[in-house]
Amino acid sequence: MKIARIYLRVSTDEQDLSRRADMEHNARAAGYYIAGVYREKASGARADRPELLRMIADLQPGEVVVAEKIDRISRLPLAEAEQLVRSIRATGAKLAVPSLVDMSDLAAEADGVAKIALESMQELLLKRALQMARDDYETRRERQRQGVQLAKASGKYAGRKADTAAHLRIVALRNAGHTIQKTAELSGCSQSQVKRIWAIHHGKLSATSKRISKYGV
Repeated sequence: MKIARIYLRVSTDEQDLSRRADMEHNARAAGYYIAGVYREKASGARADRPELLRMIADLQPGEVVVAEKIDRISRLPLAEAEQLVRSIRATGAKLAVPSLVDMSDLAAEADGVAKIALESMQELLLKRALQMARDDYETRRERQRQGVQLAKASGKYAGRKADTAAHLRIVALRNAGHTIQKTAELSGCSQSQVKRIWAIHHGKLSATSKRISKYGV
């Protein structure tokens, strides 16, 4: 039996629903049993994504990680991206990404010079794909930085809007007694973001308490 685990990294719930349906359909059509679907809203430039790490921990030899594109797996600097891929392969699993040509089966059947050539070509293609994903990330960041600078120069920059829904979700989870790590997993945020928002929340509570104490209301 061919077994797949689907990894989804998305920015909106609508993207999640449509992409998940398409990827599950395609994987089943290709003859795979889906052992798990892992979804999160997190930057591909981070290696500490909870669902990605959970998926890697769940992987078994012979399984396949299915992702929409290589940048869904990683937008990390090349050395870190390669380490991430090695951690996936170390479980005995392999990647199945539409834009990435998979020569592993051909390499497994070959021997001698042909085997070495196929494996080298596979690594070269993977490295190129990972580097392109990182380059795209850096290009987007640079354009964003330039846009902010232009907006500031013209007096039109109002700053980044806070994600109120995410803030409320994190505060609710922490108030319910969840740890920072569990809150990050459930909210789809990084642990550093949870710590920052929780600190802001406590700061507001402290400020409110001081006002109450000062004015006696």
